[in-house]
Amino acid sequence: MKFRIERDVLADAVTWVARGLPARPPVPVLAGVLLQADAEGTLTLSAFDYEVSAKVTVPADVAEPGTVLVLGRLLADISRNLPARPVDVALEGNKVQVTCGSSRFSLLRMPAEDYPTLPAAPESSGTIQGDVFTQAVSQVSIAADRGDTLPILTGVRMEIEGDKITLLATDRYRLAVRELSWQPNVPAGTTGSGSSHVALIPARTLSDTAKALGASGSVDMALGGSGGSGGSGGSGDGLIGFEAGQRRTTTRLLDGEYPKVTSIFPTSVDTVAVIETASFVEAVRRVALVAERNTPVRLRFTDGQLDIDAGTGDDAQASEAVEAVLTGPGVETAFNPHFLLDGLGALGAAYARLSFTQPSRPAVLTGQESADAEADTTYRYVLMPVRFAS
Repeated sequence: MKFRIERDVLADAVTWVARGLPARPPVPVLAGVLLQADAEGTLTLSAFDYEVSAKVTVPADVAEPGTVLVLGRLLADISRNLPARPVDVALEGNKVQVTCGSSRFSLLRMPAEDYPTLPAAPESSGTIQGDVFTQAVSQVSIAADRGDTLPILTGVRMEIEGDKITLLATDRYRLAVRELSWQPNVPAGTTGSGSSHVALIPARTLSDTAKALGASGSVDMALGGSGGSGGSGGSGDGLIGFEAGQRRTTTRLLDGEYPKVTSIFPTSVDTVAVIETASFVEAVRRVALVAERNTPVRLRFTDGQLDIDAGTGDDAQASEAVEAVLTGPGVETAFNPHFLLDGLGALGAAYARLSFTQPSRPAVLTGQESADAEADTTYRYVLMPVRFAS
């Protein structure tokens, strides 16, 4: 195998496929990236850890076609730090020689014959706008559980009904829901369209994928069967695939029944407060500086004002006030400041709206473009209050 490729092209491609390589792979070859140089002038790079696969095809000047497996993270580090010149890669005996200008690296060839075959992606199901996909995933994935006590809560639940997608995630202390549109390949209502689908996708993988592919104009989504006994036995069962340009990735879905958490949304609202988002964020961030670990910030809503404070007794204390438009009776409650800031940061709106039933019940955070505009309910962030000593 022997080929020449532009430094930036190689660096981008290796970084893309190597981004999810395990730090401690159960099998040594899973730390590798597979390079396949084709006589037609393309280089395909692949990575797979039995859960997530990534593949990208880029142009290259191929002198000798062939296949080789090398350590992925090492190749990514090397390619990103090479000088801005063409890179020559050649297999010489048991070593892969990487040359760029006066820089020379010799990498150990790994046994490509032991590398697992990448899974076949499900058939394309439709497309979604790249920037919308990225924003929606980032808004929801912040609420997914980062621990391993309940693995099912580490996922984002994707429910598809016709041309509508609903993303949902929760860690039991907060819940995020985003509704958006996509373009299914088979129009909703068509006989046999299979327009309803539910998938539970690992949140971290989905977030990384959305960030990497979202810069594209559109992202192609491929839905497989639902893993476990719910699968249909066809190609791509238990997988979901995403593709943009020459980048393709699949991930294995989480198996299990996601808790029915939508009942947490209040059926009525007694108090609504509207606050300028930027001022709210800055005030909470400053007051939270004195909040000890797991200590909440207290919010007191009165007509025209929101008082924010933290700390009690002999501890450090802080307080700040911001303008608020209040509809309904005053409310005093408390939230985990980090969870509150996550939600405010995800809104993407000039004003934040907090809707309450009772101080002890979950509050719903939504965004709106002006103080007197209607709330944008395509994104809702539900926050559980924290008890505090009065």
